Amino acid sequence: MSLAAGLSGCGAAAFETVGAAIPSMTNPFASRAPQQASEALMFVASTRPVRNNIRRGGEEGSAHFAQTMVSVPPGHSAGAIEQPTFGKPDPAKHFAVTMDRDISREEFNTTIATNLSGRVGSNRDVLVFIHGYNTGLEEARFRLAQIVADGKFGGVPVLFTWPSRGEITGYAADKESATASRDALTRMLLDLAKTPSVGRVHVLAHSMGAWLAMEGLREASISGQPNLGGRLGEVMLAAPDIDLAVFRQQMAKLAGARVSVFVSANDRALSLSSLIARDRPRVGAMNPTNDADRNALKRLGVTIYDVTGATSSTNFIGHDVYADAPGVIRLIGAQLGRARPEDAGVSSVLGSNDVRPTGPEIATEPLPPAQ
Repeated sequence: MSLAAGLSGCGAAAFETVGAAIPSMTNPFASRAPQQASEALMFVASTRPVRNNIRRGGEEGSAHFAQTMVSVPPGHSAGAIEQPTFGKPDPAKHFAVTMDRDISREEFNTTIATNLSGRVGSNRDVLVFIHGYNTGLEEARFRLAQIVADGKFGGVPVLFTWPSRGEITGYAADKESATASRDALTRMLLDLAKTPSVGRVHVLAHSMGAWLAMEGLREASISGQPNLGGRLGEVMLAAPDIDLAVFRQQMAKLAGARVSVFVSANDRALSLSSLIARDRPRVGAMNPTNDADRNALKRLGVTIYDVTGATSSTNFIGHDVYADAPGVIRLIGAQLGRARPEDAGVSSVLGSNDVRPTGPEIATEPLPPAQ
């Protein structure tokens, strides 16, 4: 358990920039003035039974919805989530929630549609973020805000948050809570795919949340909506805490989907998860430089990014590299902003000299080395 104690750590590492900035007119985190905190609206779907110390009604696994405004400080460092050592956050220095209100499912869907109306290119896209084990609501909101800010995502961010206990010793309980949230996630994904003016619905999921994401997409496919009726965009699984055999079955239902997996051979949290599962291999901990692992990954039909060398200098656990290493999060941003045939004539966020993801073919794409 002491090995897992660093799961909540967050830090930054220096890597080459692989994404280009979105013009401020389309960037939801555009500042009003150079020294002011930037703000953005995100939408939240939650199966947590308690919110702001108020217990909600409804059965376990039922979803509730909210609008949340999160500010990012003007001096924000890529890969970091600036927080005070004690006391309340100061928006001039820290991430802070500046607005938070409950809304109905209908208002959730109609307000997202309103926000997408009139947009062009990748700015019509929705990014659904699903957090992992041992993650509280506030941490999940700030993490999504940081991902959107550092990845220069210009679409609409949506957080799906499930009732993780936020405790190191709560692994088994978290898995049950994630399981109970599958139906709610599937309904939300299908609603988003039917939103007028939506371009693509992208999914970025971390750790145990990657298992939940794949289960939600699998359910949608079984219900007759493979790839969300053609609206599914990038599916990016960061350090997925998924059994290899289970992942094969999930992928069998997602034929044609663009799935990317970010793996690290030195992810100590997933090593612990594998131990709990009696040495059954986790997809996110496989080593692309090992012939057996590499061949197993290739047979899955996904794009593999090896982030083994991108471990944060302040988090030796190596489980949050997808977001706290600037090179990785900018790569994710570039992947989200890639040009599509239907967006002909619309500028992409990728510049001519940027590193471009490999596409849906099977590949291993190492990150640029640390400088």
